[in-house]
Amino acid sequence: MYEDEFPARLARLRAKKGVSSRDMSLSIGQNTGYISNIECGKALPSMSVFFYICEYLNISPSDFFDEGNENPEKLQALISDLKRLDDEQLDSISTLVRGLLKNK
Repeated sequence: MYEDEFPARLARLRAKKGVSSRDMSLSIGQNTGYISNIECGKALPSMSVFFYICEYLNISPSDFFDEGNENPEKLQALISDLKRLDDEQLDSISTLVRGLLKNK
């Protein structure tokens, strides 16, 4: 992910969570305009702040950079639930998902 894509990805994920840039900035212990400055391309976070951003968004750093995943928080929750199912249940879910994808 390039420097110009990072701000857009952050903005999309923040908006998906339904939180303002100001509230997110304050929640991760930064000044009120911190996230806005990143989203405008004026700054990039340090590595430690990037980890706080991911934690705040309830995603992993790899999820942040997976641009094909527009719902990383929901997908992680679903995967966590799927891990608790047995083989038969997983087969049923798999069949359902394939059926949904065919209708798309």
